[in-house]
Amino acid sequence: MTRLPQGAGGFDLNSMMKQVQQMQAEMTEAQEKLKEEVVDASAGGGMVKVKMSGDLRLLEISIEAEAIDPEDPELLQDMVLAAVNEAIRSAQELAASRMGSASGLGGAGGLGLPGL
Repeated sequence: MTRLPQGAGGFDLNSMMKQVQQMQAEMTEAQEKLKEEVVDASAGGGMVKVKMSGDLRLLEISIEAEAIDPEDPELLQDMVLAAVNEAIRSAQELAASRMGSASGLGGAGGLGLPGL
């Protein structure tokens, strides 16, 4: 590989490209690991429980029998919605944490470059 000349101020494009490629590989690995991670959430005092993967796949919903009231289906709907939304929030937080760690920047936008 031909080494490109350094620009003004010691800017080394080769070095930067290697760092970007390494960061991309680490991000891809972190994304793959997220598929195996699971977050739990619940609503209604644990009557509705949800499991979601780190890559936002809904894996499981469990509903206690006492949560099922034929006279008030809206309450169960609200509990399922609350548990799923909490699981999504937790999975997104987990993903942000893992991806920030993988990039070494504490967040994907740390370089100030679009798309990184």
